[in-house]
Amino acid sequence: MDATRKKAIFLDRDGTIIVEKGFLSEPDAVELIPGAADALKKLAAAGFLIVVVSNQSGVARGLFDENSVRAVNARIVELFARADAKIDAIYYCPHYPDGVVPEYAITCDCRKPATGMVEKAIAELRAEPAFVVGDRRSDIELGKNLGVPTILVLTGYGAEQPRDVRDMAEFIGGSIIEAAEWILRK
Repeated sequence: MDATRKKAIFLDRDGTIIVEKGFLSEPDAVELIPGAADALKKLAAAGFLIVVVSNQSGVARGLFDENSVRAVNARIVELFARADAKIDAIYYCPHYPDGVVPEYAITCDCRKPATGMVEKAIAELRAEPAFVVGDRRSDIELGKNLGVPTILVLTGYGAEQPRDVRDMAEFIGGSIIEAAEWILRK
């Protein structure tokens, strides 16, 4: 690893570090997954950057706007900070090819499993991808596209993922807590 780069854990948002609530657009509805703050604190203490990467197709679907996404993300950062857990950055993709809002109804390079959000973090944060953690196929495929170990958590949509997705993951954990423990043992 380049000495000027810092290893980063790329985490999905909904269903991985916060409770899955569908198309979340209200900051007051944000709820941390139990133990997520402690997990992030341990990973940060081990020297990892904590970077959230999240597909937010609700923007392209016309369900909410980017201001709503930013407000929810700000609330997430605030709730983790209250628990002394730092999130270094949150990146999101508002696009969805089948969306109804023309400027967002596109195929892009940022929607997971594409690597655009991670590439942005590499450039802006001098991040070195180390692991990807999430609850969906797109998260696991993102890790594969980056060539880093992947962890499927069974919170959110994780328990519903088919066998082929489970087989792609290097580790399957009940939650972000188990994912962090596995990372720290590596």
